[in-house]
Amino acid sequence: MSELWSGVSEIFSALAAGDSWMLSEALKHWSAYPFAAIVTIVGAFAILALFKAFPVLDRNLEKWAMVITYLTIAGVIFVEVFRRFVFQVQAPWSTTFPPYLFLVMTWIGCAYNTRLRTHLSFMELRSNLPRFGQFLCVSLDAVLWLFFALIVIVTTTRQTANSAANFQILLGTDDIMQWWFYIFVPVSWLLLSARVIENFIDDYRRYRSGEPVVVQAVLGSG
Repeated sequence: MSELWSGVSEIFSALAAGDSWMLSEALKHWSAYPFAAIVTIVGAFAILALFKAFPVLDRNLEKWAMVITYLTIAGVIFVEVFRRFVFQVQAPWSTTFPPYLFLVMTWIGCAYNTRLRTHLSFMELRSNLPRFGQFLCVSLDAVLWLFFALIVIVTTTRQTANSAANFQILLGTDDIMQWWFYIFVPVSWLLLSARVIENFIDDYRRYRSGEPVVVQAVLGSG
């Protein structure tokens, strides 16, 4: 147990020092998982508190992020294809920048679709279960999502810290770091965790009130 808290303390110390190399080394220890569990739960409830204080973010945060990144990707590709075929010139970062923006858009979109429940949910089977069986299914969903989030947050945070420690630069640029984009993956999964908890709270309220626990997902309903 002392080794566990020592490892967690090293991670906090590296974060406080802002030293990416120290953080990369500290995250190699298995104590990264309890550290990530604390960050995930505390961070998820902090995000929910922010959403409660600013409902406009609750309704639109992911949509705004996806639209902005999508338009940026489309704009870069359109302009650079035009420049390449018309003027025979092309920005060296034009083929490396859009994929990283797509990484951001993909995982933020995953959080958004988790909130909308448009992921695989076996709706036909669950809707025929008794209410308690439905509640068990949605509870299992929440547990599995948070378990996956824990694994992804740890592994991608390690990748982010390693990228920062090695000063990996986006190809075609001089001063844009790759970790600036990698960090959006654990952040997106933290947002996803908040959405999972938000959904579970809604499910629990429906279960207590006698309403059907399983609700039909509608694309674009957010």
